[in-house]
Amino acid sequence: MQKRRPSGPRKFNKKDQPPVPTETRLNKYISNAGVCSRREADELIKEGKIKVNGKVITEMGYKVQKTDKVTYQGNELKTEKLQYVLLNKPKNFITTLKDEKGRKAVISLVKNACEERIYPVGRLDRDTTGLLLFTNDGELAKKLTHPSHRVKKIYQVTLNKPITKQDFDDILKGIELEDGFIAPDEMAVLNDDESSLGVEIHSGKNRIIRRIFEHKGYTVVKLDRVMFGPLTKKNLPRGKFRHLTEKEIIRLKNFTS
Repeated sequence: MQKRRPSGPRKFNKKDQPPVPTETRLNKYISNAGVCSRREADELIKEGKIKVNGKVITEMGYKVQKTDKVTYQGNELKTEKLQYVLLNKPKNFITTLKDEKGRKAVISLVKNACEERIYPVGRLDRDTTGLLLFTNDGELAKKLTHPSHRVKKIYQVTLNKPITKQDFDDILKGIELEDGFIAPDEMAVLNDDESSLGVEIHSGKNRIIRRIFEHKGYTVVKLDRVMFGPLTKKNLPRGKFRHLTEKEIIRLKNFTS
């Protein structure tokens, strides 16, 4: 005699759930890493440009295990999609991810930008506004912050008083601070009363712009980063973010190559 199944909704247990996939087709893995499309990934595989665990793979349909190390041009690929988000940072936000004092952090402004966890490239102090890049592309972040790549940053600086010609010339030539010699790459006066300046610098030292002018007896009233590498604030309101375009990402990577 056939047993009747009890009425009512069926309860599922772990045995009913489909197994979690432990392997991924290589072309999909490459695409998910943000390198290119799956079709283009197939070409890279055919050309022998992809290695898995140090071995060149040319087999179409090859499947990658979770524990495998996939590399392209010597760089390890991650399946997480690479994200590049540009924020026009407002005042009174700190750049650290966590703060014991409970102050507002910039990460809260980009929390809805993507599912992936992204990090700020470099820092802007609490009172400094302007461009701040977020990404999960660790390799690019290292290049953008390493002094050898001399990534330029342009700031608009507002001082508490007009700058003298002598101080302007001294700063442009370079001054000696407690942590070494520093000189802007370029500098220009922006207004008639000579209290607003544009400063281009590639140094990433902590509070470097403020310290340069403090050394000469000035207080920086406002500090706004208007350019970071090839990126500008055009059409990006204060406190808002946007994703970089494909062209901008390419320019950024070429900028550090």
